[in-house]
Amino acid sequence: MAQSVPPGDIQTQPGTKIVFNGPYDDKHTYHIKVINSSARRIGYGIKTTNMKRLGVDPPCGVLDPKEGVLLAVSCDAFAFGQEDTNNDRITVEWTNTPDGAAKQFPS
Repeated sequence: MAQSVPPGDIQTQPGTKIVFNGPYDDKHTYHIKVINSSARRIGYGIKTTNMKRLGVDPPCGVLDPKEGVLLAVSCDAFAFGQEDTNNDRITVEWTNTPDGAAKQFPS
């Protein structure tokens, strides 16, 4: 049985959080850079706690060692004060990927 190797580190810019400022009656888009700072190829996927309000493009992909990708994170318009946004989160998950894996996925 093959021994699994934990995935290497990634970096995000900004490093901890993004804040969407009002007014909230229009869609806002900010950018996050995800960098594979490890020596191994990784596959990443983005999850959100509120898929109706938060979107990410591209939502998944493959990064070679030291490669980065710019993600567009959007927040759709919503009624401020009428919706709870305190628990809205975006999570980056990643894992090691075989060297021959496809760089893009069919949509």
